Amino acid sequence: MTPDEYCQDKAARSGSSFYYAFLFLPPERRRAIIALYALCRELDDVVDEVSDPGLARVKLGWWRTQLAAMYDGKPDHPVTKALQPHLQPYNIDQTRLEAIVDGMEMDLDQNRYLDWAGLRKYCWHAAGVVGELSAGIFGYEDPSTLVYAEKLGLAFQLTNILRDVGDDARRGRIYLPINDMQQHGVRAADILNGNETEEFRQLMRFEAARARQFYREAVEALPESDRRAQRPGLLMAAIYHALLEELERDNWQVLHQRISLTPLRKLWLAWSTWVGGGKRLIRRLRKLQS
Repeated sequence: MTPDEYCQDKAARSGSSFYYAFLFLPPERRRAIIALYALCRELDDVVDEVSDPGLARVKLGWWRTQLAAMYDGKPDHPVTKALQPHLQPYNIDQTRLEAIVDGMEMDLDQNRYLDWAGLRKYCWHAAGVVGELSAGIFGYEDPSTLVYAEKLGLAFQLTNILRDVGDDARRGRIYLPINDMQQHGVRAADILNGNETEEFRQLMRFEAARARQFYREAVEALPESDRRAQRPGLLMAAIYHALLEELERDNWQVLHQRISLTPLRKLWLAWSTWVGGGKRLIRRLRKLQS
């Protein structure tokens, strides 16, 4: 199996919505984004699958050495071997990749966030910086596109957090800000014990409004000159925003089940957004109320 094939397999097996956006890219950019995504999956798996925090920290440290070796031109792992040829062409800088590892280490250091400011920092490390790197691979001319990419990454991460409240609670984690929970009368015990109260649903609506604000701000920041190049991000936005709507339609019943879109629906959303150039989606997201 070649390094590219390894990354392709890693991305396909994840079942992530991101994979559908990659399908429409030219071959070279597709290989680059799949390698970046495979790296993110490897790092995420360390936190999710290694139960011993000390061992997880050692593994993340090992990945830091792999990143350093990659930038020294001596990649060892299939993922870093696949990603290395794309570092210079797409301006994939080491500082941003290190920031992703920092985000994984945040998961080892804390499982609660006091307020949105703290959670936003985590979301940037987990997704905002990935959005910026992805924008570079997709291609852009206007620096404002990085603002769009960061905000879209934050919107995606917030959507993931809302979808995964139950899964995270079973791991002892609650990403919803403590002060938001207090404001809506939701106790940590309610979430950890799976109590889907009306107060919990109100809290979820509040957090969903924040996510919608970032979707809207993202498309408003996207320059017209880079819209065509950034269509893969818009494809992901179509899928993730549809997931947010699905969560709302199911009345936020996320504590005991994982709500998701079918692969066929994801493919349809991706294809229709690509063909339409994202124009309809942009108009819709601009009308969102926060």
